[in-house]
Amino acid sequence: MKDQKRLYKEAMQVLKDTSRTFYIPITFLKNDLKVSVAAAYLAMRAIDEIEDHEQLSNDVKFDLLSATSDLLKDTFNDEAYQELLAPYAAQLPEVTLRLADWLTFCPEESRKIVQASTSEMAFGMAKWSKANWQVHTREDLDDYTYYVAGLVGTMLSELWAWGADIQTDRDLAIGYGRGLQAVNILRNQHEDMDERGVSFVPDGWTREDLFAYAEENLAKADLYMKDINKRTVLLFCRLPLALAHKTLKAMQDGREKITRTEVEQTVEEVQAD
Repeated sequence: MKDQKRLYKEAMQVLKDTSRTFYIPITFLKNDLKVSVAAAYLAMRAIDEIEDHEQLSNDVKFDLLSATSDLLKDTFNDEAYQELLAPYAAQLPEVTLRLADWLTFCPEESRKIVQASTSEMAFGMAKWSKANWQVHTREDLDDYTYYVAGLVGTMLSELWAWGADIQTDRDLAIGYGRGLQAVNILRNQHEDMDERGVSFVPDGWTREDLFAYAEENLAKADLYMKDINKRTVLLFCRLPLALAHKTLKAMQDGREKITRTEVEQTVEEVQAD
């Protein structure tokens, strides 16, 4: 067993290297909640790297994600996981290879929540890998965004209830995750099509329809925030949401994304509020 102190340091470093956007809000959280959310982010990023991998075929992704989903349903067996990944280990990043470490790093009391949500997400990602992410209807889009982002919202809500005694609405929690994901879909729409041949836009939808979908879910996200009465948790939730609102506005104004300066400014605004 790795020394927890060392594991904490390594996990936070991998988190910082993997996503500055989430590293900053996670640092707003305290104690077990901070460690739980960091572990959850790393576990979900571990499977996300499989789903997004450019060299792996959709069948391989389906097999790896389905098997990982099953492994997460029980006490995680790292030996079986390493055996599963072995043929592709050289192609996969550290965050994926070290999934067992992130679960070990997670406090025992919250580990069940993190594993169950990551397992369900891996199942959904496997399903959508097999379908080559071809979204045709609003229901398809809702299903996909539930698995890759709405689930993050419901998991966070379970963690808030466990670690801070905060009760939130499940539907609004899903909207929170979906809203952030819809902004990502808009931002990467052309890239997804040109580089991966993938479209998350339902048949017959215009870009305006996609903007409306993002706005509808971000409105739910705004309502979600009203149930949160603890400052550290509020700060955590507020930053990604503020960045999503600003990015959406920038795209509506014809820009691709917000600038690094605007990001830094938003971080300051959120903390000062």
